[in-house]
Amino acid sequence: MKESRTFVDTNIIVYAYDETAGDKHLTAKGILVDLWKSGRGLVSTQVLQELYVTLTRKVARPLRPAQAARIVEDMLTWDVVVNDGEAVLQAIALEARDKLAFWDALIVVAAARGGAETLVSEDLQAGRAIAGVRIYNPFLP
Repeated sequence: MKESRTFVDTNIIVYAYDETAGDKHLTAKGILVDLWKSGRGLVSTQVLQELYVTLTRKVARPLRPAQAARIVEDMLTWDVVVNDGEAVLQAIALEARDKLAFWDALIVVAAARGGAETLVSEDLQAGRAIAGVRIYNPFLP
């Protein structure tokens, strides 16, 4: 039996690298370290794109582009789900069916297509299962 995969949303990775994020930084960093050790981490092209933009433009202390590029390059050692045209169409259907924002629906589609059992994110409803993927928010008690 194949070991379960864990899909990580952009916000979790950003917190792991944003030392100004306090407790969220420590929690997120621990999650990434565990997933690196286990080899179960999964991301998508969308997550990597958002990660680069967020780390270089939206955090309290933006990183230099070369630093953010190295982080993205490191994340490419994980399994990466490529969002193709079919993924976009699936996200459109999921958006309508499950009342999600389009970008959140695309994250869920990528997680499901990558075989994830869990999607770690603070942006979606914790505990909810969508498209066979359980949402986990590590910052809730």
